[in-house]
Amino acid sequence: MSTLLSIGDFSRMTFLSVKALRHYHEVGLLAPAEVDPDSGYRRYDVGQVPTAQVIRRLRELGMSLDEVRVVIDAPDIGSRNAAIGEHLRRMEVELERTQSTVRSLRMLLDEAPPTIAVQYRTIGPMDTLAIHDEVANADMFEWLDAALLELRSGLDGSGIRRAGPDAALYASELLEDEFGEITAVIPVEGAAGAAGRIEALQLPLVEYAIVVHAGSVDDIDRSYAALGAVVAERAIGVQGPIRESYVVSAFDTPDETEHRTEVCWPVFQTTPAA
Repeated sequence: MSTLLSIGDFSRMTFLSVKALRHYHEVGLLAPAEVDPDSGYRRYDVGQVPTAQVIRRLRELGMSLDEVRVVIDAPDIGSRNAAIGEHLRRMEVELERTQSTVRSLRMLLDEAPPTIAVQYRTIGPMDTLAIHDEVANADMFEWLDAALLELRSGLDGSGIRRAGPDAALYASELLEDEFGEITAVIPVEGAAGAAGRIEALQLPLVEYAIVVHAGSVDDIDRSYAALGAVVAERAIGVQGPIRESYVVSAFDTPDETEHRTEVCWPVFQTTPAA
């Protein structure tokens, strides 16, 4: 004969509050063994304690109720472990982002603004393979990684020769209004035909003020700020997309300390004023 517990005793045994237990019952995640039809009192079977403890731990890991339900309702151990493993992988990615943000914040708090060497260079006209889209600012880096990977795959085996590093063009609206056009490009030699989302795009001649950002792009805003200050002080900025050229990127080495990104700000002169 099973042993039934009051909701209070079950709460004390599982470290789940009465409020949480009632909510889990309402959403169908953990139903009591019995509910008195007259009083509405919930009673739980002692055999439900392990399930409740699992639910509590999964919630402590940040799992949503739907994700917890997938684990609890898994038909076998393999499916259950796969669901937990996928969530843990997402947590690891989020932890890496948090650690990167902490590092960047410490640099802002503890270090002086970077001293930068600004180059002035004319780039273009240039033939490229390109993918462009309108995206939200919050999604642009994920979109860019996928687009550059697609461009690289399209270039491989095509017989088209690369003529420079991967690059991206960020429309002003994307940075200012949080939604706008972004273009991923790979410079190539000669005209190239389109394939799927990939198109042949010739970039015009543009004069840029350029700074080389060393290291992770997570703190590239510091280089943007320093370069933007120089451009503003000289009053040489013009409208147009900002270009990033990924001279050394994650596609080349996983060591972020080796990464080099050229930040290119459009200007109207190549020689700085005296």
